[in-house]
Amino acid sequence: MDAVVDALAPHLTRPCLVVGKSTVPVGTAARLADRLVALAPAAGTVDLAWNPEFLREGHAVADTLAPDRIVVGVRTDVAEKVLREVYADILEQGTPFLVTDLPTAELVKVAANAFLATKISFINAMAEVCDATGADVMTLSRALGHDARIGPRFLNAGVGFGGGCLPKDVRAFRARASEVGGDGAAALLAQVDAINLRARDRVLDMARGALGGGLAGRRIAVLGAAFKPDTDDVRDSPALDIASRAARAGAEVSVYDPMAAEAGGTARPELEFSPSLEVAVTGADLVMLLTEWEEFRAADPHRLAVLVRAPRLVDGRNALDHQEWAAAGWSVRAPGRVPLAGEPGLDEPEAVRADGRPSAAASLSPMSEPEGGTVHGRHRTTNP
Repeated sequence: MDAVVDALAPHLTRPCLVVGKSTVPVGTAARLADRLVALAPAAGTVDLAWNPEFLREGHAVADTLAPDRIVVGVRTDVAEKVLREVYADILEQGTPFLVTDLPTAELVKVAANAFLATKISFINAMAEVCDATGADVMTLSRALGHDARIGPRFLNAGVGFGGGCLPKDVRAFRARASEVGGDGAAALLAQVDAINLRARDRVLDMARGALGGGLAGRRIAVLGAAFKPDTDDVRDSPALDIASRAARAGAEVSVYDPMAAEAGGTARPELEFSPSLEVAVTGADLVMLLTEWEEFRAADPHRLAVLVRAPRLVDGRNALDHQEWAAAGWSVRAPGRVPLAGEPGLDEPEAVRADGRPSAAASLSPMSEPEGGTVHGRHRTTNP
């Protein structure tokens, strides 16, 4: 940012407004504003505002044309007036326009990302408790989501968050909070990050448990390489991280992603990428769903069961209908869920914990379905 300001400042020869949009540590904008005034020929007639973007990857155009809010951090009324003119068409649609100071505008973006990350790590922490007690994290998530104060979004337990924003922003915000004396925020974000990384460990442990304790020499089909569906972005992808760790542990890993194979192969050249879902799962001892693409949600478990060596599934995103897959003969494991056994005769216990040890819920019959509701493991959602 300093280099950009240094390059821009000599060209500012008349009154103007410079607007920053990047995600930056709080305090950056005020420092850059002073730097512009010091370096620009127009000096004190140069103003700086901060206008953070809230674009979701894969939805950037829609989020630009119809944002859910516009936040501007300004020092002068002139800056506010100019920005209202810039966004006039959008403001006519009723979009909220929040005017604040520079540090608050900077904090809005990092705080939003930190909160979303915290929500994801919270439900993954609850999944750990569910695994230890035999509770069902999906039923728990639905119950929490009905509370209007909480809402259902970002409450899906799984392998955790990745990508180019949330992990980086959480760590940068944690460091900056520590620098300015926000020790509570720094400690909270440290736990958010730790829980997120632990979610990957736990899914890999589930794979070991499903295969009897070891990965070496076993063929694993990994479904997904992108950090989320509908993108080819593999930056800090939990799917690729888990696939690579399985390969380093001696597994023969075959990865399939409908969009991110090229990017994944560049990022992780040690992995084998398959051209189709069917090729990836053929001969697999274990299938791991790690990115929740619609193609995987819609896959026919009966058709895939005839292609694998053994019908074992680790649903790292809690994205599939476990009852449907178990009925097709698959043993199914997922974070925060009681494992389901498929057809008799599989070479593992009917129910095991994520670490491979017998579950406290193993004596229950997760396949029985009571009248008047849908079973999720041993949990039922009653139909009205």
